[in-house]
Parts: sequence; structure tokens; C-alpha cells
Amino acid sequence: MIKITKIAIAGSNGRMGQILQEAATKNLETEVTVLIDKDDDLSDFIADFDVLIDFTRPEATLKYLEICAKHNKKMVIGTTGFDDNQLKELNKYQDKMPVVFAPNMSIGVNLTLKLLSMTAKIIGEESDIEIVEAHHRYKIDAPSGTALKMGEVIANALGRDLKDCAVYGREGIEEERKKTTIGFSTIRGGDVVGEHTAYFFMDGERVEITHKASSRMTFASGAIRASAWLNNKSKNNIYTMNDILGL
Repeated sequence: MIKITKIAIAGSNGRMGQILQEAATKNLETEVTVLIDKDDDLSDFIADFDVLIDFTRPEATLKYLEICAKHNKKMVIGTTGFDDNQLKELNKYQDKMPVVFAPNMSIGVNLTLKLLSMTAKIIGEESDIEIVEAHHRYKIDAPSGTALKMGEVIANALGRDLKDCAVYGREGIEEERKKTTIGFSTIRGGDVVGEHTAYFFMDGERVEITHKASSRMTFASGAIRASAWLNNKSKNNIYTMNDILGL
């Protein structure tokens, strides 16, 4: 018998919230039982779901985490834009509840991250590395969470700390590019769902690793898959899509 995961969706009236609802109806292991908007109190519905899926804002996500931990619920978090202090708060829940946290729930993106790690280990030391991302005009955080994750994966593979080697945009006359830096460029416009390219520039050749999303359904389907997977986990931890995909 299939175990049905009862899902609550935060930000249910938003674009992502509506697509999550559609994705859940296509998965035989999930059922949407609670829809939460900004004016709703999650505590009022705590008995009606197993897993909360949240793609809202960092401030709201931290509040939802507190409520879910108190009531032994689980969370799938796709929210981006956390600052360092907010990430520290989020990481405190590692020992309090089962959570899946990923800046991008797309299966393709997570396969791309694996490729980036492999590529960085092989040619990263000989390369000038740049990451370019493009999103729709309404996205407010920059660089995107996915672009930052790409940079983090590359930096980790090279034994570097992204905080020390990241360069966010360039302007005017400045010193020559340092070999150990990882550059980020951001584009915002139109209705672009999400495009990310990591460049490894070497003398005489370059490697480009690109992921392009044409529909938010790819993120929603990954989140729904993550919720069904998480509902079978009892160990408190902050899991990633790598855990779900066996990467």
C-alpha cells in the first residue's frame, strides 16, 4: 500500500504555491491538505499535515521552522535569500527535526552541481571560473541561491572558502583578475524561469556547464518528491537533494 504524505503549502497564493499544488496532484504519494497564506496561522492547521513545503521568505521560513519543530512536523525548504545569521538559525534545527533544505529542487540542477564538483577537481586550478545567472524581473535576491550553491560546490572542491574568493560584479578600473576568485554576474528581465552557466576558462579552450529551466514545474516536482521521501525519515537532520537522489 502506498503511504500518502499530507502536505501543507506555504505561500499558496503565489506563483510557486500554485504550481506546487498542481505538482502534488500528479504524485500518487502526496495529497495537499493545508494551504497557508501570509494571513494564516500555521498552528491552527498543525494536526492536518505531515510535511510543510515552504518557498517564501527567510523571515517566514524561520517562523515556520519554530512551529514545526515544536509539533514534530517536517519541512521541505526551497526558500532563498538567507543571510549568514538566518542560515545559522536554520542550521540549529538540524538536531530538532527532519528537514530538506535546497536552494534548487530541480533534479537537473542537482546533477549539474555534481558535474561542477567533478569538473572543478580536474581543471579548476587551471581555470578562471565565472558564474552567470538569469531570472525573471520579479526575483529580488541576487545572485540567486542556485548560483551561490554552484559557487560553494566549486569552492569546496578546490579547498577554498566562497566568502573569501567570491567577486560579485565588476565596475570601473580595478586590479587584474586573481586566479583564485570565482566571479558572479546577475541578469534580471522578462519571464526567465532560471538559467545558470558556470564557465571554466583556460588558455585555448573553455568548459561551459549550463542548466536552463523552462518551467517552475521542475522545482515543484522536486519539492513534492522530497516531501514524500522526507515523510519516511525519522532521524533529525538537514538533508539535501543529494540525499534524495543518491548523489
